[in-house]
Amino acid sequence: MSSSANRLRVLFVDDEAMIREVMRIELPRMGHEVTVCDGGQAAIDAVNVTTFDAAIVDLRMPGIDGWQVVDHIKTVSPETQVIIHTAHGNVDEAIQAVRRGANDFLQKPCKLFDIQNVLQRVIEKRSLTNKTLALETRLRATEGPAELIGDSAPMQRVRTLIDRIAPTNSNVLILGETGTGKELAARRIHDLSPRANLPFVAVNCGALPENLVESELFGHRKGAFTGADSNRKGLIEVANGGTLFLDELGELDKNVQVKLLRFLESGEVRRIGENDAFHVDVRVVCATNRPLQEMVDENKFREDLYFRVNTFEIRMPRLRDRVDDVIALADHIIHRHHRKRGSSSVKLATDAQAVLKQHPWKGNVRELANTIEYALALCDGQRITAVDLPDNLRNGGVRTDAAAESSDVWNSQVSKTLRDIEMDVIYRVLDKHHGDKPKAAMELGIALKTLYNKLNQYEIRGVVG
Repeated sequence: MSSSANRLRVLFVDDEAMIREVMRIELPRMGHEVTVCDGGQAAIDAVNVTTFDAAIVDLRMPGIDGWQVVDHIKTVSPETQVIIHTAHGNVDEAIQAVRRGANDFLQKPCKLFDIQNVLQRVIEKRSLTNKTLALETRLRATEGPAELIGDSAPMQRVRTLIDRIAPTNSNVLILGETGTGKELAARRIHDLSPRANLPFVAVNCGALPENLVESELFGHRKGAFTGADSNRKGLIEVANGGTLFLDELGELDKNVQVKLLRFLESGEVRRIGENDAFHVDVRVVCATNRPLQEMVDENKFREDLYFRVNTFEIRMPRLRDRVDDVIALADHIIHRHHRKRGSSSVKLATDAQAVLKQHPWKGNVRELANTIEYALALCDGQRITAVDLPDNLRNGGVRTDAAAESSDVWNSQVSKTLRDIEMDVIYRVLDKHHGDKPKAAMELGIALKTLYNKLNQYEIRGVVG
């Protein structure tokens, strides 16, 4: 694990000057940032402005004692790990410490080795917590494994580039149309990197509420703004040690672009409502379907941020530029569908394969996934034939009288759902505006966030194009 991922922000509270001075020197030598306080009031003041990973608190101090400091920490910053440090420890006091929220107990005099071991346990717990949060984020997005399907020349080039840059620590910018598999390419970079066992946190910048983007990325302190009723880790902090994937980067407001640039330059994060910044070690992979260079020329995207995120550039090929992969992708989608349901796999008939190969796939693999889902609902459970595919595929986008009659027969048996109709409309409007989501949302008369939510609902993840 990287040194930044092993670094803690530690509050050390003791009324003995000699011990404070030793900790002021030794804790930074262990790799941690330390704030040293000589009493309870100073500690409470520090906790009110900074969130600490760990607090080592002496119990017996004049004025405000250690118990009051512990109670305040657990009220204001419950995620802080509290270690009691006292020369008067006994079993009853240890039990009371646990009941009041302390996480560990050190008896004076203790060795630096003992303190180092206690802080190592804090690091391990924080790492586990971040992994859990990252996993929950992935599960909420119903993500599948990072699997790049297809042996066409364009996909081989993508794989070769990923294999070369994944072991490095460089930032990567992934470009490509909607539905080409930018997120799964990012996860493959993570999976092949030394950070593979640490969090991979995916953030859809366009789907974040405008007034909460900064809070979601950088975190906030309780009371920092209306509705901030508890401390919250930002997604950058959750990704500490691992990889942060920023999808739809071009949707970020320029004010947030400034803060993101500052983080990329310094590696420091400052939660909203806090004065002190802290270091995190995160590899950043970004993606967008928007022309960032044009946005820079139009003063809609910061040039310095563009160059910062674009150390390496990967362009995901369009599905219509790698037709040789269509059948392999379709078979993979079918296999995933039946693996989830525990049923036997359906085969693609020769006539269906021919139709799939000749379609232009303007919606890329995402459109292919929706097409296969449609066909699976209509087929006989053993194979997908051409008649099971949507009319626009079978007729090259033109609905003939014969096709209409055939479709009417099917529709008399299987009605098209409202979801299917809505999906078709959204993809037609997106295609009309060449993937420009803000323009599509405006024409559809819905909020941009609503459009992202609907696209996330339609997307079958785990398939890369």
